[in-house]
Amino acid sequence: MKFVSFKNHKSLSRFFIGVLLCFGLFSCKTIKQPESVAQPLDYTDQDVIENEINTIRELQEKESTRALFRACLLEDEEIINECVELVLQQVQKAQEENDFAGAIRLYKSLFSVEQLFPQKIKSEFLHDNQYEKCVEELYKDVPGLTVDKEKLPNSISDCINATVTVWVDQGYKVENGAGYADIVIGSGFFIDRRGYIVTNHHVIAEVVNPKRKTNCKVFIKLPSDMEKKIPAKVVGWDSVLDLALLKVDYEPDFVLALGSSSDLEVGDKISAIGTPLGLEGTITSGIISSTSRTLITIGKVFQIDAAVNSGNSGGPLIDDNKTVQAIVFAGMLQFQGLNFAIPVEYLKQELPLLYRGDELKHSWLGSYGHTKKIRNNSEGLEVQYVMPGGSASYTGLEIDDVIINADGKPITTLEEFQILCMKYEPGTIICGTVLHNGQEKNVLFYLDKRPEAPLKEIFESDFVDDSFIPIFGIKMVRSSTINKKSYRIEYVLEGSVADQNSFSENDNLELQDVAFDDKNEVFYALIQIERRKKGLLKIQIGLGASYDNPNYF
Repeated sequence: MKFVSFKNHKSLSRFFIGVLLCFGLFSCKTIKQPESVAQPLDYTDQDVIENEINTIRELQEKESTRALFRACLLEDEEIINECVELVLQQVQKAQEENDFAGAIRLYKSLFSVEQLFPQKIKSEFLHDNQYEKCVEELYKDVPGLTVDKEKLPNSISDCINATVTVWVDQGYKVENGAGYADIVIGSGFFIDRRGYIVTNHHVIAEVVNPKRKTNCKVFIKLPSDMEKKIPAKVVGWDSVLDLALLKVDYEPDFVLALGSSSDLEVGDKISAIGTPLGLEGTITSGIISSTSRTLITIGKVFQIDAAVNSGNSGGPLIDDNKTVQAIVFAGMLQFQGLNFAIPVEYLKQELPLLYRGDELKHSWLGSYGHTKKIRNNSEGLEVQYVMPGGSASYTGLEIDDVIINADGKPITTLEEFQILCMKYEPGTIICGTVLHNGQEKNVLFYLDKRPEAPLKEIFESDFVDDSFIPIFGIKMVRSSTINKKSYRIEYVLEGSVADQNSFSENDNLELQDVAFDDKNEVFYALIQIERRKKGLLKIQIGLGASYDNPNYF
């Protein structure tokens, strides 16, 4: 039997999981499928309309913008007005409670609805600069967004003194009958004189892990005094982009300014500062090897050749002007000079929400797609799969549609759409433009909360015939009324796992089993296939896919 590796893991270490371990996962005799999948609503059916109105009214109190979104799809004036009035009440309440992020979500949703249904919203309340005031308040006092000239470093030595060692005490662990201190060491850097520090989420992950039964304590150590541990608290974190904001009661001598990594090009010189292997205040230099590696589930990261080791995570990547251009987050210890960093643009966009506190949640539409390219030009975001019952399904997106505009901004790539959505909390409605059968169509997008495991959500919401499109890149149709595990491949997506393994149209396969490995967040499928490209030789093959994927949006 052959086993196939897969890409796009949350942690680079998963590249080296022994795939043979998954044999023990295959134990079930039948593949569990949903009894039915959600179908698009038929708004010409009066019963469907009445049921949808009842559903919208049930949603109004807990999910008012979702209710408004669905009311707009129904185009029933009475229910739209009901939802609008409720959202207007909630936005006023959010402002009174200084929940400016919540107010922005509600305002943006109302503006989007007004854009497509101008006759439905006639409140002057939307146009008295309240939205701008909420944005101003949300960004007010956010650390790192303004340059503190008095605290800027003048030398590399000052830059080192603006970095810290992040020390996480996780108690004790027992190995081979002996107890050991369970310590995680990472790096971080000051972005504000009030003591705000940026680091990686994976450094402090156990501190904010709700499933952990024992407490963790997080400290920082300064390069000038490594004997002293200063208590820190976690303000906000994002597990998807691997970022976290800490706070200490200490005013640093120096604060690093956040740059603009969009100006960096391949070959530009950079330096990484951190605590590799516990060696505090270490600086290593190199160049940008690539500006567009796909190693996280949203956006692209830098590949760098500056030496990075365990403990560098969360440290700054600075340019010749001593400004932060990225945050070091991963390296492959097995391969010298193969290391990665998160562009500072992502941090700057997220800082207001990280500063607000708690875990930052991302959005999605319940779709899968790629950047559409014509003669090497990016033309938009091509939809290749729509999950039944998901937000995109309600919008009416279909396979082969191309998203070319969102929130008033041109969309030419998948990454542009994802980065735009990062600006808004789940539960926000935005306007968009879609090419459908070559014709432009204006639509509303409801940004739903991105699940922790999108693949599992897709598999549980759809039949395997279609769910394997986003999972492995194959559309299957049943080929036997007797053997329910027998399929024929209808098409294969270019560049997918199936394409890389020579699967092709009209290949016959038998889906023998599937398994979920929750520990490593990997889905496995055991398949017997006759591949035309391999002379119809019948072989048994295993495929694996991460629970999350950069092409889910």
